[in-house]
Amino acid sequence: MLNDKTKNKKYTAEFKQEAVALLTEQGYSVSKAAASLGITDKLLYNLKTKFEAEQSGVSLNADG
Repeated sequence: MLNDKTKNKKYTAEFKQEAVALLTEQGYSVSKAAASLGITDKLLYNLKTKFEAEQSGVSLNADG
């Protein structure tokens, strides 16, 4: 049986942008931002890494 933490959740692009903005624009720590959003630190690190790669013009997608 799977619990809520093991289910894949889908987040909107807007949610992802706002999550990263808490770190980059508002100065939140990863742990505080993740806790306030109800997501894991790891997910927030991944969102931030993807956002930074997209900003620098690097695609992390294999089909990209």
